[in-house]
Amino acid sequence: MSILINKNTRVMTQGITGKTGQFHTRMCREYANGKNCFVAGVNPKKAGEDFEGVPIFGSVADAKQQTGANASVIYVPPPFAAAAIWEAVEADLDLVICITEGIPVRDMMEVRERMRKEGRKTILVGPNCPGVITPDEIKIGIMPGHIHKAGRIGVVSRSGTLTYEAVGQLTELGLGQSTAVASVATP
Repeated sequence: MSILINKNTRVMTQGITGKTGQFHTRMCREYANGKNCFVAGVNPKKAGEDFEGVPIFGSVADAKQQTGANASVIYVPPPFAAAAIWEAVEADLDLVICITEGIPVRDMMEVRERMRKEGRKTILVGPNCPGVITPDEIKIGIMPGHIHKAGRIGVVSRSGTLTYEAVGQLTELGLGQSTAVASVATP
């Protein structure tokens, strides 16, 4: 049984027009059901354009309304990442995965406290994480898909590197994973 994401998850990429966002969105779309799951990109300056057929919207709210996206992955630069997280939380997405590293601690403390005070339902994974994967269904983030194998063991870790190690060992033993989640923070 998977948690957080599955083949029915609809994902938007915030920062889809940057080099990192493009590369990893492409890799995620090439993994399992990714072409069906990645439905939108967000960049306020590039609304109306597309990335390899993925429409780009000016806001998270617009992307959610027009595509039914319920999750976001964030690849925006550190000074803007907390605002990107908050935009996704305000749009009431179910899941926000922030890959960006180097976000000022004060920015994240403010986002986290605001999420708590307002009782937001959004689950935040990250920042500075490799993401979440349900093997053979969907991956959202930067982890290498080839080391994962569908199975019944869930992996949750606060370390990307240790997640890869645990996943690699489970795969080598033929056990596989139901979902692997790295660096979890919930409201």
